[in-house]
Order: sequence, then structure tokens, then C-alpha cells
Amino acid sequence: MKYVLSHVDLRVRDRARAIAFYDAILGALGFSKSAGEEEWTTYSSTPEGEEPESNMWFGFTVDPDMIPGPTRVAFAAQACEDVDRVTTVALEVGAANIEGPDYDYGPQYYAVFFDDPDGNKLEVCCYGPQAQAAS
Repeated sequence: MKYVLSHVDLRVRDRARAIAFYDAILGALGFSKSAGEEEWTTYSSTPEGEEPESNMWFGFTVDPDMIPGPTRVAFAAQACEDVDRVTTVALEVGAANIEGPDYDYGPQYYAVFFDDPDGNKLEVCCYGPQAQAAS
């Protein structure tokens, strides 16, 4: 399978705070911390039945002067229950500007939106037939 996206490298101001946040959020989606140094940390998840792809990861680099932009990073969930679980975790770890979870984008798109502690915009979504809203 050819992948279009290799990795996402976000900027955060405080590494310890970001690790606590992303350990909880990404852990709820089955990611594990795969690497880390003083200035950067990465997470990866390998779908069941697939070989690990070492070049597919999400991470962050410390930049004390970062300013969050309008870009949103969305993580795909396998089921609506995953979106609900992340919503609960987001509330527990102090995510800001939580919206949802809901079907705002249609009956087959269930998502929650929130910001990390540095203002980076995130989303966790489940779409397609597995996200079909009950009629």
C-alpha cells in the first residue's frame, strides 16, 4: 500500500506538558510513544494486520516561541466509541475548546474537536458506515 502522509511534526512550548497530554489522547487511540529526545517526541500506531511503517508517525518538537495556527490535525477513529473515549480523556486532561462529539458534518461523520494545551487544533473522527447516525 502506498501512503500519502509520512508524518506530522507539531510545535509545542512545553515538552512535559505535551507528553502528558498526548500520552493520554493518543493512548486512547492505540498509539504508543515511539521515540523521544530532549526537544522532540513521536508516537506511532500500526493498524492490525499491517507491517509497522517506521516513517509514519505523529510527533512534536519543542519551540518555546511557537504560535498556534489555524491548521487542524485529524486522527481517524475506527468506531464512534473511540471518539467518545477520546472526548472523555480530553475533558480529563484539560483540552480547550471542546466541540462535540456530534454529527455536524453529516450522518456518517462523527467527530470531536479540541485544542491541545498550546492551542494546536485537533480532531478525532469516525466516518463512513461505521459512524452512521441512528435514525
